[in-house]
Amino acid sequence: MFSLVLTTVKNRSEAKRLSEKLVSEKLAACVSALPSVSSTYRWRGKLERTREVLLLIKTSNKKLDRLIPRIKELHSYEVPEILVVPIERGSTEYLKWIDESLR
Repeated sequence: MFSLVLTTVKNRSEAKRLSEKLVSEKLAACVSALPSVSSTYRWRGKLERTREVLLLIKTSNKKLDRLIPRIKELHSYEVPEILVVPIERGSTEYLKWIDESLR
């Protein structure tokens, strides 16, 4: 019924912009930003190391079909990380709040 969506962005400014858009458009109930994560990956044949901001996006499963394309549209990366992790259990009160926040 609910999911945690993860994406990384290039800086705090982009994190703020994405967070505010997704919450104001009621695609996310809450977005938590974890600054200064260090990512190591291969891109176009080269090993890359980058400082990024990790966004933890709390949403309902019924919003995913609109949320994922919206992240792609707003994101500065050519291929943004978008991972969906199902929430199997959680605080009843918090899950109720997520649901109410997305209406």
